[in-house]
This record gives sequence, structure tokens and C-alpha cells, in this order.
Amino acid sequence: MGKRGANQPFTNGIPELLVLSLISRGETYGYAIVREIGARMGDAIVLGEGSIYPSLHALEQAGCLRSRSVEHRGRPRVYYRITAKGRRRLQELGRKWWSIRDAVSGLLGDDDVELQPA
Repeated sequence: MGKRGANQPFTNGIPELLVLSLISRGETYGYAIVREIGARMGDAIVLGEGSIYPSLHALEQAGCLRSRSVEHRGRPRVYYRITAKGRRRLQELGRKWWSIRDAVSGLLGDDDVELQPA
């Protein structure tokens, strides 16, 4: 059956890909990312705060993001922006995503009526 779990690190990296993609468009904060993913992904990919915040922290520790804290309504709000290293990581993850997407699309084909949306 091939290499079992060969793409597991990538599939686990989907939150990382989405977070970097959104932050690459402009500085933002964690809850705004959660809302944006929910609005754009609907039920296709559901990512809550429990997966977004660990991704943000890991990306910051890896040097892919920088943060700054701003007081908002008496509480700190942490804003994130992407770094050059983060842009390189986004490109790498994007290339992997398109490769997987193209491979799956090629396997399914356009004429597979059973797999097409209703």
C-alpha cells in the first residue's frame, strides 16, 4: 500500500498553511484568523482556537511570524505579521498543497460522476 502516512506531516500542516496564507495578506490576530477560516472554509475545514493558537506560537518560535501586543478594551491583543522566513515556508507549503491537489484531481478525473458535488 506504499509509504504509510507519507504525507502525514503535511496534512497536519494545513492549519500552518492557512494561518500563513491569511497573515501574508496583512497583520492580524488569532481570533480574527479563526473567524476568517470559518467564513471561507465553511464545513470543509473546521479549525478552532485550539489548533490556531498552537500554530501561531509554533510559527513564531520558528521565526516565521513576529508578534506585537496592543491593548484592546483593556486587554492585550496579540497581532502577528509574517517574516521573510514565513513567506518561504508559505511558498513551500503552497507547492506541496498544489502537488497533492493536482495528483488527487488527476486520479479522480473529471468524468467520475459519483464523486462530483450534488
